[in-house]
Amino acid sequence: IEQAERVTANGTRLLLRIAVDYSARDAIVSASGRMGNARTREEFHRVLAPDESGHAGREVDLLIRTGGEQRLSDFLLWECAYAELWFTPVYWPDFDAQALAGAIRAYHERDRRFGGLSHPAA
Repeated sequence: IEQAERVTANGTRLLLRIAVDYSARDAIVSASGRMGNARTREEFHRVLAPDESGHAGREVDLLIRTGGEQRLSDFLLWECAYAELWFTPVYWPDFDAQALAGAIRAYHERDRRFGGLSHPAA
């Protein structure tokens, strides 16, 4: 992890988030506490927008779940609303560049609809 941080320290296009002891429920409760006097849609979006640390509202494009489990388990529930999910039986310690490349390949082959419906050809 430290090597990845050093190599990508100046990157600006992508965000890799590795979470340990994280609870989406706690994050949602925390965000609701920050809403305070927000009354308009714009004010709510501003409260939920990510800060410099990347907390609250940073949307996820691809969520990779290792270890064979096929559930989110209270992980980034809000941020994963329109995420593409990739489940793999490979455990985290064995998840290597080849496994990551496979997940990214599959992601690029998907039709991202962001909650919309796909329309079959007539």
